[in-house]
Amino acid sequence: MAERRFDDRFLFGAATAAFQIEGANHTDGRTDSIWDVFCRVEGAVINGDDGSVACDHYHRHDDDVALMASLGLQSYRFSTSWARVQPDARAANPKGLDFYSRLVDELLERDILPWLTLYHWDLPQTLQDDGGWANRDTAYRFVDYARLVHDRLGDRVRVWTTLNEPWCSAFLGYAAGVHAPGLQDAGQSLAAAHHLMLGHGLVVQQLRAADEELRLGLTVNLTPFRPADPRDPADLEAVRQLDGQANRIFLDPIFRGRYPDDVLADVAGLGLEDVIHDGDLEIISTPIDVLGVNYYQDAVVSGSPTGPVTATEAPTDRVTGSPFPAVRDVYPVEQDVPRTDMGWVISPDGLRQLLHRIHDEYAAPAGTDLYVTENGVAFADRVAPDGSVDDGDRVAYLRSHLGAVHRAIAEGVPVKGYFYWSLMDNFEWAWGYAKRFGIVAVDYETQRRTVKASGWEYANIIAARSLDHAETAVEVGQR
Repeated sequence: MAERRFDDRFLFGAATAAFQIEGANHTDGRTDSIWDVFCRVEGAVINGDDGSVACDHYHRHDDDVALMASLGLQSYRFSTSWARVQPDARAANPKGLDFYSRLVDELLERDILPWLTLYHWDLPQTLQDDGGWANRDTAYRFVDYARLVHDRLGDRVRVWTTLNEPWCSAFLGYAAGVHAPGLQDAGQSLAAAHHLMLGHGLVVQQLRAADEELRLGLTVNLTPFRPADPRDPADLEAVRQLDGQANRIFLDPIFRGRYPDDVLADVAGLGLEDVIHDGDLEIISTPIDVLGVNYYQDAVVSGSPTGPVTATEAPTDRVTGSPFPAVRDVYPVEQDVPRTDMGWVISPDGLRQLLHRIHDEYAAPAGTDLYVTENGVAFADRVAPDGSVDDGDRVAYLRSHLGAVHRAIAEGVPVKGYFYWSLMDNFEWAWGYAKRFGIVAVDYETQRRTVKASGWEYANIIAARSLDHAETAVEVGQR
């Protein structure tokens, strides 16, 4: 068997998000984001957890960057907090920008490429008070914020992601109510989705005008849906609906300058047509250089009743709605495969198939580079008496999904890089601190960081640029 080696230009990284790791939520001028407020809603977050301390990255960033370097990470995908940079959504906060400037300098000193995401779900609450992303004005306020960040960091940060997972922002936040701001309104969710994409396009235009050498794009979470019976028209119809309202509702405007006709028909009467202005889709489809794909699982669905489908379940007894604005007669089908601690199915070949589809249908025709910007797994890790974390299940997950990426590349899909989610255990949104995705363990009482076996395995793979490296995790960990 040929060695499963990655090209020397393939980029290995890890990812985090500001609200999930920074803490210091009311330090140096930062004000409430929608997630600070949502955490105070009774029953919204398991155990009443919040992000006020999280991993205390705000005060420990230098040690965390040193840790990244020890693992050999080539790139670090992080987000800037809008509420830290622009607390009132108008004036810049110098101390907030200073923090990110120091972080970028530390990354560059360690030869780690900064990969900056402008929006990872932490809208300033002051903007939510005016309607949030359901208000068209927020798209233009997003441009103001992006300009401030670029003015300070644009001389050193060359890769910019506008949005992380607009599906989650719009539909988990405004339709299902399981994420901040916790609303359950299909019409507002569609307005939010459109305005998020409008904000994306406006920012790409502004940053491109400021520096045509920047690498610009966005990250979308995509779920491959498969019919329980590919011969059953009802099952195929279930796939069509879900694919439209999870995947194509974002991909088609970005790459084709239009919403799919079938999606428009599905959501007719919910107000999407009222928020689309002349010229919006031309802005949204402004060419991008980079598309980030986040993949966690695939799904098998049917048109026959087996129970209502949801993309994620609330971790508490709080009542939530559907994350899909307008699906009808769609049901999940149980797969006989291993699952993660989140209850998500483990399906690495789903990633391979997804990369083929996105390359063939969207990225290749547009000349856009394709990256896996999130892929990771939560397991109930156990800390050994000596303090180590032997997370063999996560090692297997990492290897199988990187193997799927390698296979896709061998089959002709030019994937440019892979970012594991997440660098460290962190605040996992509505699940609080109950779920651990990191390749680095965090003791939230002491803030001690411990590289897990999966972290050392990733370090081995990066060092050898191969899934068939000779060293063991123990040998690397003892260096």
